[in-house]
Formats: sequence, C-alpha cells, structure tokens
Amino acid sequence: MTHDELVDRELIRDLVQRYARGVDRRDFDLVRSCYHPDAIDEHGPFRGDVDGFIEFLREQLARWSATQHVIGNSLIEFDGERAHVETYAVAYHRTEFVPDRPVVDVTAGCRYVDVMEKRDGRWGIVHRVVVMDWSRRDDVDPRSVDPNDGYERGAHFPDDFSYRLMRTENRPQS
Repeated sequence: MTHDELVDRELIRDLVQRYARGVDRRDFDLVRSCYHPDAIDEHGPFRGDVDGFIEFLREQLARWSATQHVIGNSLIEFDGERAHVETYAVAYHRTEFVPDRPVVDVTAGCRYVDVMEKRDGRWGIVHRVVVMDWSRRDDVDPRSVDPNDGYERGAHFPDDFSYRLMRTENRPQS
C-alpha cells in the first residue's frame, strides 16, 4: 500500500465521520461538504440530488430531539481517483421529551454504500445508497430522561459545546 493510498483512506474515513457529525449536529453545510455538487443520494424513501437530500434531512431530523450516528468499519476499494466504500453505522434517534407522552428510541443498523471521487484533490460522495440491515424501537424509562443532571447537553449547530473547541475553518476537507 502506498503512502498516497494510506492518506486517501484516512481522508475518506474522515469524510464519513464529518457526515455523521453534520447530521447529528444539524450542520447542513458540513453535510453538504461531504458530497460533490452533482451527487445522488438514495436514502430510504428519498432518491435525488444533494439539495433535495438536505431538505429531506431537515424534515426528517425535526422529528427527533437527538440523533447519534456511530461509524463502524469501512471497506475501501480504489479504482484510480474513484473509491467504492462500504461503511457500517448504528444510528440512534430519540423523540422529544413531552410531559405525559412516552419517549422513544429508534435504533437502526445500516451501511453507507458509496461511490466517491477525488476531484481537484478533494474526496466527495458522488453516489450513496443507504442499506438498512435492521432496526428496533424501544420505550425509554422516563426516569432516565433527566435534563438537569449536571452534564453538558448536546445541541444543534452552532450551539453544541464541540463548536467552542473545534475550529470551523477545518470543517470542509481541504
């Protein structure tokens, strides 16, 4: 394996991790930066371009108080300036806390099956298909939902604590 291939593998893994962060923090510019402008995303009921996907994502994420996409192993196969990438993920979704309504967690095991291209030195998704392997729904014990337990709470862009520590100029891949 060459040095350049090792660097490209790390850039691709970083891209997938930035995508997950962008989704979970509702940082839609960060999500957009993971795609090339002419990309297609096939995400469950949505099939279309990046602008349409961002709008779909905004609507879908509004249903949840929090999400967390945990990225697992990635298989990366290169074909010149193109890569075929399969990445495992577990996606956690929690409904809003509303008094007298149950809080529900929905968890899904999926894979991002991507075609990525390196254009002008930058890797980006050109075609993504989300493959759903399994999902489950769990009622949450209301005693476990305590917003006043002293922990810093996750928030959406730009209010999340992590944005105070991480420089925003590093958000898009250079």
